[in-house]
Amino acid sequence: MNEDGVAPPPAPGAAKEITFSLADLPDVREFAAALARRGGMPEDRVNDFLVALNEVTTNAVTHGATKARLKISFEPGLLVADVHDEGRHWHLSPESPPGFTPPRENATSGMGLWVARRLSSDMRVVTGETGSTVVMRFPL
Repeated sequence: MNEDGVAPPPAPGAAKEITFSLADLPDVREFAAALARRGGMPEDRVNDFLVALNEVTTNAVTHGATKARLKISFEPGLLVADVHDEGRHWHLSPESPPGFTPPRENATSGMGLWVARRLSSDMRVVTGETGSTVVMRFPL
């Protein structure tokens, strides 16, 4: 704690991880919100961060695998959220990377990555033999 009684922000590159399943999603959101606030994210941005994170973490444990991992780290001025699952059954189209195409009108699903991409400052999706990873960056 500094003289104002405020915990210093996490060091750049210092990462915190949590492994989760579908039932753990409320705990994942609490974990992520606490780190975002500790890292200095303004409260009005914490909500957008949590919406994006919820979309990606929910996808990871409903479409990817029953267990997934969230790693949160910090870069100068940024919070980095890395969500990994062992799912390898993506159907990626080269003309439409995940999250770039808005959902169809009246869609009831299929909008999670699009929402996450719109709420983050940068989002990358990597899929391969070890599973799928979504990395999102958010300004602090």
